[in-house]
Amino acid sequence: MEMRMCHFPDSREVAGGLCWLHTRPTRRARGRGYGMETRDGDHAASDRRRVLAQGCALAGLAMPWLALLAATPGPVSPPSPASPGTAASGSSPVGASASLALRTAAQAGSPAKYGSGDPQRPGLCAEIAAAVLRVDPDLRLDGLDQQVPLRRLELMLGNGDIDVFFCLLASEHRRALMRFLPVPLYRVRHVLAMRTSDARNPRNWDELRAFARRDPLLLAQGTKLSTTLQQADVAFQETARSDRDALQMLMRGRAGAVYGQDINLRHALRASGLEQQIRIGSLAFEEDVQYAVVSRQLPDAAADRVTERLRQLTASGEIARLVERYR
Repeated sequence: MEMRMCHFPDSREVAGGLCWLHTRPTRRARGRGYGMETRDGDHAASDRRRVLAQGCALAGLAMPWLALLAATPGPVSPPSPASPGTAASGSSPVGASASLALRTAAQAGSPAKYGSGDPQRPGLCAEIAAAVLRVDPDLRLDGLDQQVPLRRLELMLGNGDIDVFFCLLASEHRRALMRFLPVPLYRVRHVLAMRTSDARNPRNWDELRAFARRDPLLLAQGTKLSTTLQQADVAFQETARSDRDALQMLMRGRAGAVYGQDINLRHALRASGLEQQIRIGSLAFEEDVQYAVVSRQLPDAAADRVTERLRQLTASGEIARLVERYR
């Protein structure tokens, strides 16, 4: 029998330093039968066995190192930082258990919604945002401490500078800039605030148009209510910086009435201390709905996640309880 080759059929055999030598019968010298080698054949076979043995020994030493190198991981690139509105790198897709940071802002000049200064009533929309965070601990809202005028908020949403905002009334102009999430947050009523000494009391749109022709209504700047009045052909001036500013202008005789949202006007009236001088009418000329909105650049998965949290809060009655505190 003659050793012909060194063969490594399995990596585990190599790692263990085993060298398997397969054998087969050698061919006899010409004219002879099996069972004996010629002398020259004996020397040749001996040389071949020595060479094969050396080769196997070298392979047995080298292969464990090759196996070790193969098992060593290559260089790992550091994870890229998570971009706004996306899950952190290496995490699961945006969902209930994924960490997610969204950029937002607070509305300046609207203390009923944000930053009233009262820790017990920090603003209805600020409380809705806080409730969303409570039901989704892996969600983060950055920028709630940033007060931004309403018109700038619209531009920031349209440009993708912020991802989400609570709360906004729908309009055609705004729908072109942002996406309205399909969960109504709360209803608002369009009402009039007038001096208690003024006996006039418009009761419908016709009477309101006649009233405003003599004494244009006063509005806070940037509000969607201006579109409502334009469509109803009601004269108005949009010169007040806020609802509270509008009420103070009303007391100075700069207008005959302030047109605004019931929740905002009641909050401004309490804050200004003018409850004895100004009355808020009970008649609603229009009703509207506040929504959460997101930038059109925000991924669908992130928008769906916020929508689902708002649905949870609506189903549990939490949003309704918050709204009642501000009525």
